[in-house]
Amino acid sequence: MIYLVKYDKWLNSELIDKNTKEELKKIKDKKELEDRFYKDLEFGTGGLRGIIGAGANRMNVYTVRKATQGLAEYLLNKYGKEKISVSIAYDSRIMSETFSKEAALTLCANGIRVNLFESLRPTPMLSYAVRYLKSKAGIVITASHNPKKYNGYKVYGEDGGQVTDKTAKNITSFIEKIDDFSKIKTMEMKVAEELRYLNIIGEEVDKNYIDNVKSLSIREDLVKESAKDLKIIYTPIHGAGNIPVRRVLKELGYKNLSVVKEQEMPNGEFPTAEYPNPEEPQVFKIALDMAKELKPDIIFGTDPDCDRIGAVVKDDRGEYKVLSGNMMGVLLSHYILTSLKEKNKLPDNGVIIKTIVTTEMAAKIAGKFGVQSIDVLTGFKYIGEKIKEFEEIGDKTYLFGFEESYGYLAGTFVRDKDAIIASMLICEMALYYKKKGMNLYNALINLYEEYGYYKEELVSITLEGKKGVDKISKVLEHLRHSMKVEINNVKIVKKLDYNISIEKNLVNLTEKQIKLPQSNVLKFILEDESYFVIRPSGTEPKMKIYMSVTGNSLKNSDEKMKSFKKNVMDIINNACDV
Repeated sequence: MIYLVKYDKWLNSELIDKNTKEELKKIKDKKELEDRFYKDLEFGTGGLRGIIGAGANRMNVYTVRKATQGLAEYLLNKYGKEKISVSIAYDSRIMSETFSKEAALTLCANGIRVNLFESLRPTPMLSYAVRYLKSKAGIVITASHNPKKYNGYKVYGEDGGQVTDKTAKNITSFIEKIDDFSKIKTMEMKVAEELRYLNIIGEEVDKNYIDNVKSLSIREDLVKESAKDLKIIYTPIHGAGNIPVRRVLKELGYKNLSVVKEQEMPNGEFPTAEYPNPEEPQVFKIALDMAKELKPDIIFGTDPDCDRIGAVVKDDRGEYKVLSGNMMGVLLSHYILTSLKEKNKLPDNGVIIKTIVTTEMAAKIAGKFGVQSIDVLTGFKYIGEKIKEFEEIGDKTYLFGFEESYGYLAGTFVRDKDAIIASMLICEMALYYKKKGMNLYNALINLYEEYGYYKEELVSITLEGKKGVDKISKVLEHLRHSMKVEINNVKIVKKLDYNISIEKNLVNLTEKQIKLPQSNVLKFILEDESYFVIRPSGTEPKMKIYMSVTGNSLKNSDEKMKSFKKNVMDIINNACDV
């Protein structure tokens, strides 16, 4: 068996440390051993992500060094002997600091200079640092919102955006050539510093970034006069957002901010949040207890690497409600467009970008303001790629981008989702509506009344290990060729197969090309404009099913979703049983 050959190679290598070998020897479960060695941890379009532990299919110093050696060789091949630097950041996760230093030392050993943040920083600050320091690439050690057993390794290009498909494949080709640990270079930290290959960065980058964030405030006069009146509760969920988020808000005059003490300090064990994701209502439990006394206007939390943000507001019954990523996305889209129009700053060629699984309500809002809405594949890297394209061609002006999974970006000095920028805009928006005697929930209902009661849901099915990967592939392939023609007596009118880049009209049987990168994703659109999308997660062992309906009231859209969800999940479950 191939996995046992790899296992023996690790056990017999003189370059693998004693503790790692001991961890491997203690594994008695053959399935566990197979999962650790049946493949190398894959370098996907976002880099590496996996469970921390010993083995070729795990996050550890050896897989990090190997990926970094491949990246170094890619950079040297692309840029030759010109001066190359790479910027590196890390979050609060277990071993993040260790992995960041290991990556730095492998780069230094290859003659590449490294700008390493002095302590943990949010992912968007790494994106900014790459551009600010004119690096050829960036690395951030994070597994975003995954459970504590995970860590990851994300790679950024010189534009500050996550590397996309073509570049990731090129980097992968260099990584795959490394078939022996002896081909991986490293050096001592002291030597790297003495040779001036290692540059520790901090406040200079921080200040420039913070100043840029503050420049995105749209209603500066309102903020200057009234920021002190907004009551805020914030939780960093044990992550990297605590200092920069509070710094931005403090410098803008938001004085009435309370932090959830139990979740304030960085801690990769995430003791108060098993799943440190602001999409999950339970991460706000302590904040909601605080809210009984403090009565805040807004509660929000950022994930461990502070690129996602979730917010909580009171609904019309006085109960606190976690706004979905789609809800916040349409609120911010409308607020930004309204504010720019009022100030006569709305450009004729403005664009909002969203992903193919993100609410169509955003496109309707954009259209009302004469602004174009563009869809990209799931993953903020594709939004960053569009910003770069707009910059190079000069025919469009980026205004705002978001995805349903709680990621938002205004401005172009960062090329990834940014919860620091989003926190500032959310607070400004909450302040704006407070002065009108409203909260964000009231504002959302007004938007529903105008544009339709859109409702979206996501179901994630966890399928771990090699069997899980195979199962997801089989389900998608089955649906690709055996899908029904209707759901609950409503015809399916379009099938979008992103794997072959074809959109098929099932009514008149015409086809047209989808001008997006190929991806193993299926989207089915029904006659009543409801739809569902199915795809494998790019970062977790999950199959994701996205569903959307539109109703004429909250109750009506809830009822429609309940029925639609049941029918869609029956189809998915039947496909799983095939």
